[in-house]
Amino acid sequence: MTEHVPITNVPTRVKLRVEDYLSLDHDGAFEGYGKTELIDGEVTYMNAQHRPHALAKMALYDALRDGLRAAGSTLHVMVEASVAWAPVDVPEPDLLLTSEPRGPGPVPGVSVSLIIQIADATLQSDLDRKAALYGRHGVREYWVIDVNGRTIHQLSSPTNGRYADHVQHQFGAVITAATIDGLTVSTDHL
Repeated sequence: MTEHVPITNVPTRVKLRVEDYLSLDHDGAFEGYGKTELIDGEVTYMNAQHRPHALAKMALYDALRDGLRAAGSTLHVMVEASVAWAPVDVPEPDLLLTSEPRGPGPVPGVSVSLIIQIADATLQSDLDRKAALYGRHGVREYWVIDVNGRTIHQLSSPTNGRYADHVQHQFGAVITAATIDGLTVSTDHL
C-alpha cells in the first residue's frame, strides 16, 4: 500500500533521526565542520574550545572523579561523549556521569545521571536550549559552568521538560549533587 503524504505549499523542515545522523557521521558527511551534534533533528556545529573552557573541563573531570571515588559510586565520568535519545537528539556535552560507559555507539540516554556544559561563549544557549533538551529527556541533574561569570548553575528536578530547581554557586564552592547520593565536588581549582 502506498502512503500518501499531504501536499503543502509551505516549506517543511525534515528532522534527521538519530540513526540518520550517526550514519551520515560514520560516512564522513560532517568532516569539514569539525564537531557537530544533533539537537531536535538539526545538525549543529560546535565552537572551538579555548583554554578557559578546556581548563575548567579538566578541573571538573578531576573533581568529579575524586568525588565519585569518595562516595563509593559506580558511576563513571566521561568527557565529550555523545548521548543518544531517540528519535532526534545526539548532543555531546562536555562532561557526563553514566552507569554505562562501555559499549558501541553513543552513551544511552537512560544511563545518564548528570550532564555538565562549560560555557565561555554559549551561556544563554546552555541555560535555555540545552536545559530544555536535557529536561525533556529527564536528566535528573544538569550543571552549567559560566567561565566568565565564575558561577555554577545547578539545575535539578526536571518537570514537563524544564528544571524546577536552580541553584547558583560561585567558583570555589563545594557542591553537593542534588540527585547522586554522597557526591560532593570541590570547585576550588576552577
